[in-house]
Amino acid sequence: MEPIRYGASALRDYARNVLANAGLATRYADDVARTLVEGDLLGHDTHGLALLPGYVAQLEAGTMTREGKPQVVSDRPAALLWDGRRLPGPALVHAGIDALIPRAHELGSATLVIRRSHHIACLAAYLLRATESNLVMMLASSDPSVQSVAPFGGTRALFTPNPIALGVPTSSTPVLIDISASLTTNGMSARRHASGQLFDEPWMLDARGDATRDPGVLFADPPGTILPLGGLSAGHKGFGLALLIEALTGGLAGFGRADPSEGWGATVFIALYDPAAFGGIDALRRQMDWLGDACRSNPPRVRDDPVRLPGERAIARRTEQLAHGVLLHPTIVAPLEACGARYDVAFPVTCDV
Repeated sequence: MEPIRYGASALRDYARNVLANAGLATRYADDVARTLVEGDLLGHDTHGLALLPGYVAQLEAGTMTREGKPQVVSDRPAALLWDGRRLPGPALVHAGIDALIPRAHELGSATLVIRRSHHIACLAAYLLRATESNLVMMLASSDPSVQSVAPFGGTRALFTPNPIALGVPTSSTPVLIDISASLTTNGMSARRHASGQLFDEPWMLDARGDATRDPGVLFADPPGTILPLGGLSAGHKGFGLALLIEALTGGLAGFGRADPSEGWGATVFIALYDPAAFGGIDALRRQMDWLGDACRSNPPRVRDDPVRLPGERAIARRTEQLAHGVLLHPTIVAPLEACGARYDVAFPVTCDV
């Protein structure tokens, strides 16, 4: 049986209509819908439309702000701080990119930190906006209200996976880095636990501090934790990266884990860099193109499995799915259908590309 594919535009329309019917301002519903579908197009299917039912539940509970604008806390030419007022994260990030692009072109670089944003979905989904404008973009996020990753050497959760992303233009496929300071994510842990799957390697710690492949320890009482990037032997590296991201997000925002919990959300760091203010776009491309060629021509460890750069598979998947339809993870279709039914929005049943 052929897997069912869905047209990207039909999925965007569906998500936008569900969110709008649930009360989200239309302009924000569009931002959220296209960002979630972009996550699936790039292959980040735990952070694509899989998030929609949770976002709708937050709207219903009143814990995601439906309309209005962020509060400008500080505004200097190259540095801004917003209070997101728990508006939807994708809308805030897109608005932030809009605000930063002209400043980066004028000043060479510009940075925005957003406190009290709601969840921002897939970080990689924003990077093409920068690279298509010949800009370098760094994006990082933490959630001060959630703890699932212990500091290296500890057993009690303190951090979120703390993702960080970087987009770099090249002469061909841009480099799109989207990683986290932990070995896996909350979303993947929840998906594997729900399906009874173990991780291939011991990426978790149980409450006693013993390494395990079982994601279920994250949901046990007392709970276990996700190991930091580097695992048992080199987790100090992930621990350091987590602290770096906390400093860029909660530290610069002045709002983070030292403050009372406000529920599922995010503190966000966005920085744009214009190569024209440094060595120039041609020089950047020359360096990145050389590195890309050197990586791809490096003798592979596994025969017929050559080295690829971050983002190459995602861009290839995006191109293929835009042409032939999006393959959604089978576990999310039923929740999406139920979500749409509550708001009288039919889920797409055919691929219309």
